[in-house]
Amino acid sequence: MTTRSRLSGLVALLSCLLLAAPVTAQPRHDDVAAIKAVTCAACHGASGNSRSDTMPILAGMDPAYFKKQIQDYARGLRPSPEMEPYAKQVLALGVDDIAAFFARQRMARTPVRVDPVAVARGRDAAASCAACHGADGKGDRARLVPALAGQPPGYLREQLRLLKQDRRNPGDAALAAVKAVMKSLPDERLADLAAYYSSLTP
Repeated sequence: MTTRSRLSGLVALLSCLLLAAPVTAQPRHDDVAAIKAVTCAACHGASGNSRSDTMPILAGMDPAYFKKQIQDYARGLRPSPEMEPYAKQVLALGVDDIAAFFARQRMARTPVRVDPVAVARGRDAAASCAACHGADGKGDRARLVPALAGQPPGYLREQLRLLKQDRRNPGDAALAAVKAVMKSLPDERLADLAAYYSSLTP
């Protein structure tokens, strides 16, 4: 079986799965990109609005940033045994289509609640992050700086920890500045930062 045949079969299978999903979670059936994006739905939600504390929200994500993360996962540059095989599937199906699908979805802030006291502490700690992520936590698309506002606190906390330990994109010079900031913060402050950014309106 050719690669093209395998991809056609996979798209057909994903289409069937999409049609079997609950009506409230269905994208348009004639949207090929939505059908391709089903490979991400189990963890990130049908429209990219994850309800989990540990899975990031993809809805509204800048497509160039999404594409870079998928490529990094697939190449092992952003190590993750869980994400690497899915990232390779996304590349095979068409990362540009899937990135565009999630980019046009409206992001809904995570439903996971955060402690207001932690949010207040995190607001003070976030001063060192604002230069890149903005005072509103919405990032900088031109520099591929991701938006943090409204993301699940558990996911943000884990990513901050990985950055501090240089386990996210290890050795990546583009992340050297943020990793230096993380290393300057005590571990307990990472949870406060995560709570603060999670509390912001996307």
